[in-house]
Amino acid sequence: MRTAILLLLLLAIASVPGSIFPQRTADPNGVVQYFRDNPDLASFLDGIQVFDLYNSAWFSGIYLLLFISLIGCIIPRTRHHWKALRSRPPRTPARLSRLGTHLHVDVPPKAEDIGADADAAITAATTDLRRRGYRVQRYDTARSWSVSAERGYLRETGNLLFHASLVGVLVAVLASSGFSYTGQRVIVEGTTFVNTLNDYSSFSPGRFVNGTQLDPYSLTLDSFEVNYVPLGSAGAGQAGDFAANLTIRDARAGTEGTEKVRVNHPITVGSERVYLLGNGYAPTITVRDPEGTIVYSESQPFLPQDSMMTSLGVIKVPDGLAEQIGLVGFFYPTQGVLDSGAFTSVYPDLLNPVVTFNVFSGSLGIDDGVPRSVYTLDTTDMTQLTGGDSGTESIELTPGQTADLPNGWGTVTFEDASDGSDPLAAVKRFASLDIKRDTGGTWVLAFATLATLGLIIGLLVPRRRVFVKASVVSSPGAPSLHLEFAGLARGEDPQLPDEIAHLRDNHMARRGDSSPQMPRRRKP
Repeated sequence: MRTAILLLLLLAIASVPGSIFPQRTADPNGVVQYFRDNPDLASFLDGIQVFDLYNSAWFSGIYLLLFISLIGCIIPRTRHHWKALRSRPPRTPARLSRLGTHLHVDVPPKAEDIGADADAAITAATTDLRRRGYRVQRYDTARSWSVSAERGYLRETGNLLFHASLVGVLVAVLASSGFSYTGQRVIVEGTTFVNTLNDYSSFSPGRFVNGTQLDPYSLTLDSFEVNYVPLGSAGAGQAGDFAANLTIRDARAGTEGTEKVRVNHPITVGSERVYLLGNGYAPTITVRDPEGTIVYSESQPFLPQDSMMTSLGVIKVPDGLAEQIGLVGFFYPTQGVLDSGAFTSVYPDLLNPVVTFNVFSGSLGIDDGVPRSVYTLDTTDMTQLTGGDSGTESIELTPGQTADLPNGWGTVTFEDASDGSDPLAAVKRFASLDIKRDTGGTWVLAFATLATLGLIIGLLVPRRRVFVKASVVSSPGAPSLHLEFAGLARGEDPQLPDEIAHLRDNHMARRGDSSPQMPRRRKP
């Protein structure tokens, strides 16, 4: 048990880095950003599997050792408990006065045959104890009659249920991990996500997931609703509510409907759960060549960099121009200017939307077959043409404006998604969704419930042994009947003295006698 507790503590400690460092299964973009910000440290951490913590060899080793330790703890305890359940209560101690809780009463016999009276007293005590839920066993001798009783084996049953349920939780998590998966997808307003492997931005399958288990459905982001605290109010700019309005088409069921997914309020589609992770703006950018032919036109998600939704985005144009170009842009929903002269956003809603671009030309690095993130631009083999030290001002656009690209290569346009009719809808929004299938969720919940039930039983049910003994006491006059009531607790049981006193009082009430002596208190 000590080993299991130590391993459980070690497992909890080993889980801490998972909440400090981004994980590839939950935040792949965060891992990419961490590599960019801390390249040397990130390489070391990746070598020890910190970014894949819960699938790492050392975390799995602790997990399996805990599993083995718990089984090694449960099996011998279950065997011992089963043997104890089938055994008889122990013999009545010869000197009950040595027990911690002990009461005694001397009463006159109620029949001429004092032995028969003592036997009747113990028979009545046996009936009373059995009614209270005790297992009882009579132990009579020539000069004394006694009953030994015990209860509280349910306490050990609860403890075993708790530990067995922990093993059940571990097995459920381990077994379900092979059939579960999680994926992330960024959906721009007006676009549709089809639940196939190729349509995910990132996908982390279990060992036995090959893509054929995905439910056939599609999600269309009709609109994204967000409410901000107005300017001039306390907490201006804070978001009050997020909601992604989705149209769901289920090919298997042949149904179509609408759902609204909010933060911490996921929806269920088929056997999968859909969570809202984040949101942002997706400016629609169009790039044309010198003849006016469109070579690029998309609503590109820009990732928020602060609470005021200052957002960073990358546009890559690999074909159609004289050279490959990349545009690193910043989007400001409500443009403001810092004391340094740099732009920033002073409010997260679209009051004065502006986008700026630094233009780079050269190799985008997409022809070597190595996957590249659409949210980053590797400028190692590129030349900066605008912004920075290029000597040329960055391109600055408001919705509907067009600017020329350097070297006469064409133009770039910041499209007005609302056609000028609604400034607050000039830029599309996107929603970041997390889609999960957890096949073991029900089993984990069931075992966790059983573990909680076992823990409650183990804490609340007392383990007790109670003894009632009747013996004949010779005296100068008539002999008397000496009745003893004693109890022994396994662990702390502050209610045991009251239980023994109540047992004595009930017994004496049935006999029609009163107890002439006060109870002897628990020994220190």
